[in-house]
Amino acid sequence: MTTVEQRPKRLTSGPGTLLVWFYGVMVVGAVSRSVYQIATEFDRAPLAYSLSAVAGVVYGFITYTLVRGGETARRVAVVCCAAELVGVLTVGTWTLADPSAFPDATVWSDFGMGYVFIPVLLPISALYWLRKGAQGAAA
Repeated sequence: MTTVEQRPKRLTSGPGTLLVWFYGVMVVGAVSRSVYQIATEFDRAPLAYSLSAVAGVVYGFITYTLVRGGETARRVAVVCCAAELVGVLTVGTWTLADPSAFPDATVWSDFGMGYVFIPVLLPISALYWLRKGAQGAAA
């Protein structure tokens, strides 16, 4: 009797495909912006530019876990999306409470206003999708 190898559950089916696309766009936006700013004007706003680089890395890792699929990747994506949401809310609140700490904007400044609020909406959407996927797998 041969055993059938079970494939990891895809996280990129349906709306998951749109999430991967948005995360991919955010990777390109955050990384390219931070690389340029760090290379040309780091001394102007080191905290802001470093936070944009961190955001790009987080977006990249989430994109990877969504594409990878499977239960372990789903769990890692949930943790990363929760951390991303905490980061967006923390930086967003910080930029409103103390604008002088950020002489230049980050990806997460003002809750992602410079990116049409996608940085705050994306982790909420992803957490919902990942939770829905886990419930579907359990059923």
